Amino acid sequence: MGKIIAIANQKGGVGKTTTSVNLAASLGVLEKKVLLIDADPQANASSGLGIDIENIAIGTYQILEHSNTPEEAIMACSAPNVSVIPAHIDLVAIEIELVDKENREYMLREALAGIKDQYDYILIDCAPSLGLLTLNALTAADSVVIPIQCEYFALEGLGKLLNTIKSVQKIHNPSLDIEGLLLTMFDSRLRLSNQVVEEVQKHFSDMVFNTVIQRNVKLSEAPSFGESIINYDATSKGATNYLHLAQEIIKKNSLS
Repeated sequence: MGKIIAIANQKGGVGKTTTSVNLAASLGVLEKKVLLIDADPQANASSGLGIDIENIAIGTYQILEHSNTPEEAIMACSAPNVSVIPAHIDLVAIEIELVDKENREYMLREALAGIKDQYDYILIDCAPSLGLLTLNALTAADSVVIPIQCEYFALEGLGKLLNTIKSVQKIHNPSLDIEGLLLTMFDSRLRLSNQVVEEVQKHFSDMVFNTVIQRNVKLSEAPSFGESIINYDATSKGATNYLHLAQEIIKKNSLS
């Protein structure tokens, strides 16, 4: 039985796409079969894995519209054992087009029902908003990973996101779980980074992943080559961090 994990935070620049791409690649290297769904109109997860986003005929937009099946949208990418349902800028229009549809929050869940068991993990890279796209992802997901940047405004908006998750649990998806809070862009030299880690761990304790993603130049460089950090530089700090995160998630789910 596959597990669907949404990577979500309405705050931009916290490492959602970096986490989606590199967690998918790390799970793939650990011999898990992974599907990454790009649910962000910016399509950075797609291009970050070497997909030419200008020439996408079928992607997340068509899946949400139910005009095509997920099988028709799935593409190979540069990461082993990882497939992608890519996004295109046309995904911007989906919020408007779905607004009058019945059961609009369940479009992605319905689309994925037939392929869920074909993968060990399905990851959804969410847009930096709490709109209909993210709501579809949370309704379809079994759990959610919340990346939190180790900076001053890290906790700003986290309460709003947790309230949204509670609302989704109450109305649309009672089984939605929080997979964990992931601290990203950590710089051990900065007192502020260390303070944010302490604050998050103090307030959320068991909800926080043991793995912390350190600030790493190689992580920033890899997407411009259309590769995950595992392909780009497997010896880098970033690759080690994401492999540890993948192992932590695999271990957690084997125990549950």
